[in-house]
Amino acid sequence: MSDVTAIPASPLASRPGFGSASHVRVEPLGPRVRLNLRLRDEAGFGGVEQAFGVALPREACRFTDRDGRRALWLGPDEWLLGASGESGALVASLGGALAVIPHSLTDVSHRSTAISLSGLEAANLLNAGCPLDLSLRSFPVGMGTRTVLAKAELVLMRVGEEAFEIDVWRSFAAYVFDFLAEAAREYA
Repeated sequence: MSDVTAIPASPLASRPGFGSASHVRVEPLGPRVRLNLRLRDEAGFGGVEQAFGVALPREACRFTDRDGRRALWLGPDEWLLGASGESGALVASLGGALAVIPHSLTDVSHRSTAISLSGLEAANLLNAGCPLDLSLRSFPVGMGTRTVLAKAELVLMRVGEEAFEIDVWRSFAAYVFDFLAEAAREYA
């Protein structure tokens, strides 16, 4: 990866959050680095973990995070790495750790934006358009997966007992945000 560009502003940057802390609160999140890592050779795991500062989860649909960095298992050889800051140094560090190991590391920061949902009704709000069982028993804290909300594909992570983060493609961000706003009217 030789060309690293700045992360564009979120298409939701000018939109205020909505809802209440007691029922459900929805807010756009700021820009973040997103890297898609494809890696089959377990010999590379240690180097990635040292360079990134977070262990790669080995269990399906789980994420690990620390100090503003997150690694989400998306498939048997695929992780979504997220962090704040600039992608250039991070890509260089990870690339160096994997220099002799077959891999793919792609900066996809420009592709997506994030939305936060929190409150007692956050899971119910998501279930207005998401077919997953979002009970704590079935979708515990630390779980994340690709899914759909209404007609949009996204990545959904449970970051707290009553808190979720959505990573959605920029072209669907306004649609998802508006869908959530309409569904949240029930809790107004």
